[in-house]
Amino acid sequence: MFAEGDGKGTARMERLGAEESGTEQARRTDGSGPKQAAAAPAGSEAADAAEAPEAPVKPEAVVAAEEMDKPEALGRLEAAEAPEAMSTPAATDISEAPEALRQPEAAETAPAVRIAVRALAEYACRSGSIETGFRSLTSLTEGTRIHKAVQAEYGEGSEREVFLRMELALGGVEWTVEGRCDGLLAAEGGPVIDEIKSTSGRLEDLGGEGHRVHWMQARGYAYIYAMQQGLERMDVQLTYVQADSGAVFRIRRSFGLNELREGMFWMLEQYAPFARMLRRHRLERNASLERLEFPFQGFRPGQRKLSAAVYKTLEDKGGLFAKAPTGIGKTMSVLWPAVRALGTGAASRLFYLTARTTTRTAAEDAVRRMEEQGLKLHAVTLTAKEKICLQETVSCRKEDCPFADGYYDRINGAVLDLMEHETLMTREVIERYALKHRVCPFEFSLEAAYASDAVICDYNYIYDPKVSLKRFLAEQAKGTALLVDEAHNLPDRARSMYSAELDKAPFLALQRAYKGLSAGLSAAAKGVNAAFIALRKEAEAGAAAGEGGLRPAGPGAYVSEAPPQQLLESVHAFIAQAEPHLAAGGDEGGAETAALLLEAYWAAKAFAAAGEWMDERFVAMAELARGGVKARIMCLDPSRLLQQTGKAYGGRVFFSATLSPLPFYMDQLGAMEEDRSLTLPSPFGREQLEVRLVPLSTRYADRGATLKPLARLLLEAVREKGGNWLAFFPSYAYMNALYEQLLLELNPGSAAALPDGAEAGEAGADSVKASGTNPAEGSSEQEEASGGKNPSGQEEASGDKGSVLHAEGEAADAREPAEEALFPARAGSGGKERGLRLRLQRPDMDEEARDRFLAAYQPPEPGGDALLGMAVMGGIFSEGVDLAGERLEGVAVIGVGLPQLGPERDLLAAYEKKQGRSGFDYAYVYPGISKVLQAGGRLIRSESDTGVLLLVDDRYMQPRYQRLLPEEWRREGEA
Repeated sequence: MFAEGDGKGTARMERLGAEESGTEQARRTDGSGPKQAAAAPAGSEAADAAEAPEAPVKPEAVVAAEEMDKPEALGRLEAAEAPEAMSTPAATDISEAPEALRQPEAAETAPAVRIAVRALAEYACRSGSIETGFRSLTSLTEGTRIHKAVQAEYGEGSEREVFLRMELALGGVEWTVEGRCDGLLAAEGGPVIDEIKSTSGRLEDLGGEGHRVHWMQARGYAYIYAMQQGLERMDVQLTYVQADSGAVFRIRRSFGLNELREGMFWMLEQYAPFARMLRRHRLERNASLERLEFPFQGFRPGQRKLSAAVYKTLEDKGGLFAKAPTGIGKTMSVLWPAVRALGTGAASRLFYLTARTTTRTAAEDAVRRMEEQGLKLHAVTLTAKEKICLQETVSCRKEDCPFADGYYDRINGAVLDLMEHETLMTREVIERYALKHRVCPFEFSLEAAYASDAVICDYNYIYDPKVSLKRFLAEQAKGTALLVDEAHNLPDRARSMYSAELDKAPFLALQRAYKGLSAGLSAAAKGVNAAFIALRKEAEAGAAAGEGGLRPAGPGAYVSEAPPQQLLESVHAFIAQAEPHLAAGGDEGGAETAALLLEAYWAAKAFAAAGEWMDERFVAMAELARGGVKARIMCLDPSRLLQQTGKAYGGRVFFSATLSPLPFYMDQLGAMEEDRSLTLPSPFGREQLEVRLVPLSTRYADRGATLKPLARLLLEAVREKGGNWLAFFPSYAYMNALYEQLLLELNPGSAAALPDGAEAGEAGADSVKASGTNPAEGSSEQEEASGGKNPSGQEEASGDKGSVLHAEGEAADAREPAEEALFPARAGSGGKERGLRLRLQRPDMDEEARDRFLAAYQPPEPGGDALLGMAVMGGIFSEGVDLAGERLEGVAVIGVGLPQLGPERDLLAAYEKKQGRSGFDYAYVYPGISKVLQAGGRLIRSESDTGVLLLVDDRYMQPRYQRLLPEEWRREGEA
């Protein structure tokens, strides 16, 4: 898509080099995607733009702009390599250069900048505001087709895709400016540069002028060619093509050599300060890397081996899967050699990928520690838009946000200021400079990421096709190393990334809403609705299993290995109707209807994309409930797609304490045949950890009976050892029930602690009792998995909350357990009994509440109160939390962490069984034990730590689970 722009210029382009044809990225009207004001009509594109496969859909506003649709010029000092048969580089005369560019600089320190003409034009021409508006997606194939169609009409003697390059020294910079112009036309008056742009908007909206950024790009090519050929004048042509109709609009202008020179020098003048800053930084960075030693006095056991393996992997552009135990210092062991690799050329950029804020903080701390040793590194942390937005309500309209208004007028100066004065650019740093320059902090952080040496961010920036950083071209990705922390989380995240869901209801509503407004759109929505009706009829008829048939897969769920062809066809037809309607504004039915159309469009795009990926690793599912119908295309095995993404990068390191068993995770993460693996033993001695295996059943059917013994077990352990404890549970409901039971044990007979109408001793048990039959009975494996599931098949949700005591002893609201309850030591105990504080994780905790929870874990005073915190396995407190020293005395892990029993997990188990693997282990046991290992790993964090680990479940005595535990956790004599 070409970006909107008036005579002042634009910058919103999709292609980073001059040599590629491709896709445009879509933008939402809800503030989730920025574009520039006063530019080309909504829905337009530079069809020669994209460098990556089409992004199937934009997500909600929190992540929608996270694809980083920015000019490549920031941080990209290299362009694509020229073909062997290239034209001779053009020399240039700097006598006409602006004074700012005629700055002397020693030849040995002059930065060498290699940049694409298009990137240069984008950077120099940026102006205007962030605005929201719909932009349709056009595939790489479609963009290429349009280009080829125009080029096929070229006359005899005309050339296509002509590579041009020039070298010049200006402003203390050794420039190599290059690119590939779309066409060099043979004409009577001399050769003509032709630049082709496509748009899904109306050609009439161009105003007959074209856009400044396109003119500057084309003029850049013309200047290089004129200098090579000794021409005094050249014609330049912009060719705009309407993607849907194929209509063509051409504008041709003639420029003298001086005009072309002025344009090129003006663009270089805009970019020169940024180029000089980058050069200075890289000289300082490389010098600091030569001196950078490991930032601790010595290596822990295993750290040196891990660091060496990471460096070798990046040097070889390969893959490494490292299982390194908790407490070894994984973050530094991986980051230190990766940072060193920047100085030797083994890597040109690092992406440190995480699933949680806590692990991002650990990466920042590691960089900060290396900075204390003299490191100079540009590292930026990317934070989700809804978290970093400086406004109370997220809206990227310039009318609503002063940080969006005039954003592009200020952003180049803001980035330059930031990167000249900062190295570690955390959320707080980004916010401070965003306020200083009045720019959107989210977009600002994305701009900084393009120029940074290291980016700390969520997995989705690389792996999610809906929000990934598509502006990193293939040649950039090849030098980029991926460091994937807590990699055991990625398979489930990836399944979600590649899956999609579609609901019938919005399409019925759109069919009715547009009946009198747009016959085509109403008919298309009706087609989708009809396909859903057909799907429901097939499901209700109980179609027999077989190719293309739906078969039962649980209550209200029906599944098939074949794509829902009728639904997919109708979805594609709907997209074709909705796209031009949205591009034209699409609000004739009112704001509510327009919003419904937009949401349905994005859902349809996601569903269509999943349909294109669908193969034997996917299933289609129909879900019927209360008269409604939903269709899902569900990814069971993301390994191939993860592998395809990883192949583009220069090195991949997947690391975690819980990549166990390692072959399972290598399968799930798409390991290649040549990839390496590394397993390191614990650096700590057995004497540091006291492990108690408690054979108490936590299966769903037994929870009511074992709740009281479990509460007493925890109280006895905490009272015996004192200090601070963490207990981890498989669900919020189980945790809340145990919390109630603890309150009863600590305050017997207190009706204030009970839900309305409950008798003492009943409340906790009732919270986990089932009425009726457990649906998992009859299968020993399913019975194991049912520990986290209630009879209705619904997840034990965080909403199942009973009444608890506040710290002051007053009854809390029955829907909201107290954050903390305090039970002082009983009078007359003679100091033999400790007081006890209980803290409870909530599902809706914000960062402040999380910090408050962890802040309670301070070294206890002698004889002081004990602390028992209760949290869920796999949650925010079970990973990336470091409570070293006396901050943590004991950890209790309740249950074996099995995921909730349900159709999705059962389908996954069936799929893995077809592959010749243990379906139940792959779908339930291995993901569950990973949560157990993460939770237990909070305890021993250093050589001086000691503590008690309670593993509460009789299944820990079984060989199936024993063999998955770390050696130091097993019973003596167990292999």
